[in-house]
Amino acid sequence: MADRYILVVDDQMNNIETLGEVLGDEYDVHFALSAEQALVQIAQHLPELILLDIMMPEMDGFQLCEILKAKVETRDIPIIFITSLSTPDQETRGLEAGAVDYIVKPFNASIVRARVHNHLELKRTKDLLRVLSQTDALTGLANRRRLFEHLDTVQDKALRLDQPLSVLLIDVDSFKPYNDLYGHIAGDVCLQRVAGTIQSSLRSVTDMGARYGGEEFCCVLENADQDLALQIAERIRANIETLHIPHLHSMVLPIVTVSIGVASSTSSNRSLHANLLMAADKALYVAKDKGRNQVIVL
Repeated sequence: MADRYILVVDDQMNNIETLGEVLGDEYDVHFALSAEQALVQIAQHLPELILLDIMMPEMDGFQLCEILKAKVETRDIPIIFITSLSTPDQETRGLEAGAVDYIVKPFNASIVRARVHNHLELKRTKDLLRVLSQTDALTGLANRRRLFEHLDTVQDKALRLDQPLSVLLIDVDSFKPYNDLYGHIAGDVCLQRVAGTIQSSLRSVTDMGARYGGEEFCCVLENADQDLALQIAERIRANIETLHIPHLHSMVLPIVTVSIGVASSTSSNRSLHANLLMAADKALYVAKDKGRNQVIVL
């Protein structure tokens, strides 16, 4: 059985069982008997596609679809209505609510399989394009656009959960002299190695590394206070130093090093992410002014 997770939402168990038989050999099919149950399951594990009945008690399929399309984390999940409601007005309402398709009961099993397959493939293509549009081509880290989107999301989460949030700004020391001495191809390889080290030095789930521009990088550390942010920053600095990438024209050491500015925000001292970045930039400036290859927090 494939591991692509599909959620069937229908208050009639016989419909769920039928769809399970139709799709169960190809997909990991789960079910919910109400919109409320569906919301709980979706919060725990995002499905790749939802098959949704319209006529359900308490909250109908139209309402559930509108709720899911209004949330950032669920708005891109394709929703196919499978319903006995077959008038053009009802189909139009379903599509306007955000559904990608509308299948009328009694349905043909081959049509259901084909449409599910087609919409999952379309979603896979869209997801790939989205990742490419948010990724820095040279380093594979998030790009600046993705960084700012992520900062918006994690800042809202930090406010909601009353958690600290920290930002690191990282600059490769004396990078222009490096490019001048070793050439731009070597400079690109250097940035790739630095980026890989930054990524491997972060906590795997809660942190994001991004290319901020040129030889500058940014890390967003969820639920990390100043002390933890300083630990992570120092680990990054030390790990890059231990790469021992030769740099004979460095102002610091004959190897590539980085300077890092740290800024943190807490519930008692909440800053907008623009202010966090500004504070980290000021700390980075101090780190470079004090001799580079060090971590500074103001």
